[in-house]
Amino acid sequence: MMESHLERAAELSGPLAPHQEAPLPVVGTDTTPELNPVKKIPDSHEITLQHGTKTVSALGLDPSGARLVTGGYDYDVRLWDFAGMDASLQAFRSLQPCECHQIKSLQYSSTGDVILVVSGNSQAKVLDRDGFPVMECVKGDQYIVDMANTKGHTAMLNTGCWHPKIKEEFLTCSNDGTVRTWDVNNDKKHKGVFKPRSVQGKRVIPTTCTYSRDGKLIAAGCQDGSIQIWDRNMNVHTKFHCRQAHAPGTETSCLTFSYDGTVLASRGGDDTLKIWDIRQFKKPLNSVEGLSSFFPMTDCCFSPDDKLIVTGTSIKKGGGNGKLIFFERETFQKVYEIEVTDASVVRCLWHPKLNQIMVGTGNGLAKVYYDPIKSQRGAKLCVVKTKRKARQAETLTQDYIITPHALPMFREPRQRSTRKQLEKDRLDPLKSHKPEPPVAGPGRGGRVGTHGGTLSSYIVKNIALDKTDDSNPREAILRHAKEAEDNPYWVAPAYSKTQPKAVFAEVESEEDETDNKPEWKKRKI
Repeated sequence: MMESHLERAAELSGPLAPHQEAPLPVVGTDTTPELNPVKKIPDSHEITLQHGTKTVSALGLDPSGARLVTGGYDYDVRLWDFAGMDASLQAFRSLQPCECHQIKSLQYSSTGDVILVVSGNSQAKVLDRDGFPVMECVKGDQYIVDMANTKGHTAMLNTGCWHPKIKEEFLTCSNDGTVRTWDVNNDKKHKGVFKPRSVQGKRVIPTTCTYSRDGKLIAAGCQDGSIQIWDRNMNVHTKFHCRQAHAPGTETSCLTFSYDGTVLASRGGDDTLKIWDIRQFKKPLNSVEGLSSFFPMTDCCFSPDDKLIVTGTSIKKGGGNGKLIFFERETFQKVYEIEVTDASVVRCLWHPKLNQIMVGTGNGLAKVYYDPIKSQRGAKLCVVKTKRKARQAETLTQDYIITPHALPMFREPRQRSTRKQLEKDRLDPLKSHKPEPPVAGPGRGGRVGTHGGTLSSYIVKNIALDKTDDSNPREAILRHAKEAEDNPYWVAPAYSKTQPKAVFAEVESEEDETDNKPEWKKRKI
């Protein structure tokens, strides 16, 4: 009976992972499943979530493991709900919170109610569980020399994370050479500033930052190859630092503390993975080389039982498959590897409650590895659901119904030809789009009349209609002479007694005037 249950679980658990091969031989470990950490790797099954076509550069799971958030170089952030998804594996929301900036980091807070979004601009954003904005950090003044005196970051962000204990506090680092803490309830100014310094005391750029598991320490990996750790409450001097942790000029892509809080793992841009005891910070406990990394956010993480360290490798196009490699924490020997896809493995996340591994790749995929027996919820919830069938009502088009009822009185006449219908439509002013005729007379209904209703338009109209020729003013005046003589009103009555007969000036010819002029006034021809 137990075997039948296990077979049934295997049938409903989704497709087997294509990499199911014999694991690499484990040196120095017991073969019993209790002591062999390889047996606890949940990789028997996998599902693939199609985020897009470009690199998935950010992954985040809420603490309960109910929702996954992915972000990529295509500026999109997609939200996935395992309990609400069916076997079609579609995101329930897709958005671009930072417009045309690549997403660098995504993380749920310790309570899972908000998401920190770090992108290529200088302002981090906080979204709620459904993707709606809650807060945006202020941008600093880029003309101030001392970065401690400006309110926010002035250059591109690199990464960010939440405080593990205080749900309102988060951390960001930027190319302006600062690591800043923020409070969700105060978007006007940062909470604290930490400034990494080189050996010469000059500014260096932090490429990654993180909190310790108890939230008391803040660690940053810098471009000069150093790892610097501060006490969260004292931001002047570092508490621990290692100057030659990685090769100078490379971008340390990830720092993460172990679950017991004593060990720090660092993934370097110099193709190395190192593990440190921060109490003896001068040299690493263990290191491994040859792990190619082409992305500034290549991850490393610890297994939930703290016995394994996981990281991904990058490849060039056509150069094979990107791998997820597992190292034993104590000996740093490679104990297992998973060939993920024919692209680089950028992000990896091993959720402690679900016991499932999330992987973000360079070709736009987010893969989830799980085991139907060892894993809990998560991907197991959606693979057992069948795909929803498309509703028939949505796919049907509105066809012409010939006889909705059997009685002839309800039948609609079927059109035998379209010519008559077109002629009817031509006569209909609405269907033929007949333009409205011009308004005759004064305007009405909000429309101005032909000549308008203003005084200026009336005068212009009369000027245009007046066809009289006033080029000869004498003739224009004499046109009214007869009427003035028969019915004098203005000038003639005033002179009727003193000058009853009008005296007009005699018109002299121009020739006589020129003869009487002196010689020097005459026009020379």
